[in-house]
Amino acid sequence: MIDTSILNKNQKDAVLSDDKYLRIIAGAGSGKTRVLTMRIAHLIEDEDVRPYKILAITFTNKAANEMKLRIEKMLTSQDFHPWVSTIHSLCVRILREDIQHMGYPKNFTIMDGDDQKSVVKEACKQLAITTNNVTPAGYIDYISNNKTAQVGAEEAMKMAGSFGDDKDKARVYAYYLDRQKQMSALDFDDLILWTVQMFQKFPDVKEKWQRRFEYVLVDEFQDIDRLQYTLIKQLAGKDSSLYVVGDPDQTIYTWRGADVNIIMDFHKDFPHAKTVILNENYRSTSAILNTANSVIANNVNRMKKELYTNRSSDAKVTHYMAISDEYQAAWIAGKIYELHQNGLPYHDMAILYRSNYLSRSLEKGLIDVRIPYIIYGGIRFYERQEVKDALCYLRMCTTADDLALQRIINRPKRGIGPKTIDTLSQQARSEGRSMYEVLKEEDLFTGKTKTTLQAFVQMVETWRSEAAKGNADLNRLLDEILESSGINAMLSEDLEKGQERKENLRALAQDLANTQAESLDEYLQNIALYTDRDEENEKDCLQLMTVHAAKGLEFDTVFVSDLNDGIFPNERAMSEGKRGVEEERRLAYVAFTRAKNKLFLTEPGGFSYILQRPLSPSRFIAEIDPADIQHIGSRQLNQEKEKHEHASMDLFAQNEKMSEAMSHGEHARPANFKKGDQVSHVKFGDGIVIACKNGIAEIAFPYPYGVKKIAAGHPSLSRKKA
Repeated sequence: MIDTSILNKNQKDAVLSDDKYLRIIAGAGSGKTRVLTMRIAHLIEDEDVRPYKILAITFTNKAANEMKLRIEKMLTSQDFHPWVSTIHSLCVRILREDIQHMGYPKNFTIMDGDDQKSVVKEACKQLAITTNNVTPAGYIDYISNNKTAQVGAEEAMKMAGSFGDDKDKARVYAYYLDRQKQMSALDFDDLILWTVQMFQKFPDVKEKWQRRFEYVLVDEFQDIDRLQYTLIKQLAGKDSSLYVVGDPDQTIYTWRGADVNIIMDFHKDFPHAKTVILNENYRSTSAILNTANSVIANNVNRMKKELYTNRSSDAKVTHYMAISDEYQAAWIAGKIYELHQNGLPYHDMAILYRSNYLSRSLEKGLIDVRIPYIIYGGIRFYERQEVKDALCYLRMCTTADDLALQRIINRPKRGIGPKTIDTLSQQARSEGRSMYEVLKEEDLFTGKTKTTLQAFVQMVETWRSEAAKGNADLNRLLDEILESSGINAMLSEDLEKGQERKENLRALAQDLANTQAESLDEYLQNIALYTDRDEENEKDCLQLMTVHAAKGLEFDTVFVSDLNDGIFPNERAMSEGKRGVEEERRLAYVAFTRAKNKLFLTEPGGFSYILQRPLSPSRFIAEIDPADIQHIGSRQLNQEKEKHEHASMDLFAQNEKMSEAMSHGEHARPANFKKGDQVSHVKFGDGIVIACKNGIAEIAFPYPYGVKKIAAGHPSLSRKKA
């Protein structure tokens, strides 16, 4: 029997219920993952359900792997084979088995973002589209929107009418579809779309897959779109149980198709569905939770639930009002520095912001205090240039598709120019064959170009022979490719980034060494599905990220910056009215509930060049229960008080005084520097004060720093001892 003694009453009900259809409304920090994994373990261990009859759908590879590990630890038997995968990985497995019904081969190619851009650029060139009005990314968005709306190329052309740019988009769309067919390639949109269409056209195929699964479980159900929901309903046949877990208050991806009404109206599609609400939060203190609850309660379109916690604390949520974004950044950096000095690791803290552009001043503030940080969600591992190059070389050992060939044929540079590639591409299209087949079998070139291409083909054929061996050592194959292709030599000459790129390739080699794939082809298929990779950081670093990127994460201490109307909530969302503001409020709810022990909310004043108006406090601040929040800083929420504020910079002195009082429980004065004082800064070193006015010290530092303006009370600055 699975031990359920650690579960509360509602969690236990969610794990053990016998109802065929269940909707679990899991509030932030309520133990959602524990409940979902224990549900699967309960079905296997206690209900004697065959593991391969269980399908669990997640939305990231990380979540799928975490779920597998948790379930394995709970089971007494090692014979564990439920289907736990992302929805895209699931579709690949289905299509690999049955796509021949749709006229495609089972070894179809999966296109990533760079592959799509390559085809779009090729289309513009072939169609002589020279306008710069639409970027490759714009064409890809257009293609994606048409596909998900199930609008074909002919209909798209009709809809374009006489508008030039729209007609060009429709022409590129038609070319893109034809090129996909020639290459037997599908992009990420196609994976779900083709599976849904295949089930619609071939009911016997759908019924076969319905018989595969007795239990279908879906995580993060609030984030699915209509097409994904159609697929889930297709898989959950009349004899299957459907179990969905999510939180309508955390639906923050409507911009990519998520529809909060899917989880809200689940009972309409499944009238006998049982709903269990998990409303005990194990993550946050009462003040943090009450703050999130009081804000989200203002949303009308939501399922009423009040999260509670037994984690009481005297610490209120702190709201800091700065006179500018620079002061906001300086205050945040100072507070983080202070918390770290008191023993809190940097990696236990995070700064969350609404949009990426907001990191500019924050980063400068952190650099001034020498706080190590990383921006979470930068360039992903498998999208880095050197990694993609290596993967395309590996693709030459299997599919040898045109997209891979075009990427690496002149990388490192071999003197193969665009004209050579165009000649090869045109010949391949005219013969209906791949570019590599033409290159290998036909004599199209002369002189140095011919010699170079022959050497390239010979090199690829050597790798292909090695890869074809049943017991091929993939790690050794990669080493051979990197050396004989010239990649290693090229990176050795790159004095700026060569070492960093070599380290990335070593990580790829480690990935190959650890793979469970039975062949290189299977490995490459799996890699094409990766959307993220957890990268361990040796250093203790503060994390900066957008609120969207923070979903699913938690930190001891969280700073949510730039809480201004027009920024958070976002200006575009505000222009959409209630629907847009409710989405932003859900985003604020997600941001606030990332914090376990301390939450800081900050907002700058001053004039916004982005909004072209003075900044005003976010409406979300006013929605917080006054009993749970402490307001400090220079700006006032009350407009009447703002009218009587002095125009002088004495506000900064108030700022520092209130900040110190919050930190130390007493009032403290900022440093009172005067012209000629010798000071020391943690980054810039020793300097001399050349002016000090309104709380800002102008200090001359030695070369290369020069004159800097720094808040006189900033923790990075101190008077030099005589």
